[in-house]
Amino acid sequence: MIGGIGMPELLVILVIILIIFGAGKLPEIGAGLGKGIKNFRKASSGTDEVEAKDEKAKIEEKQEEA
Repeated sequence: MIGGIGMPELLVILVIILIIFGAGKLPEIGAGLGKGIKNFRKASSGTDEVEAKDEKAKIEEKQEEA
């Protein structure tokens, strides 16, 4: 049981989604959802900030050497 949603409820939701979007669009929807989750995890982990700080430090070091 996931957050109060059981298997019968999930099946009903999936059938409704299948009826609304059709079988051809489901892979596109799944791919878009996967990319969205990936971007959300990347943004929430803060790895971009760490990489940006590292690059900024490297640039400052080069400027000090010159």
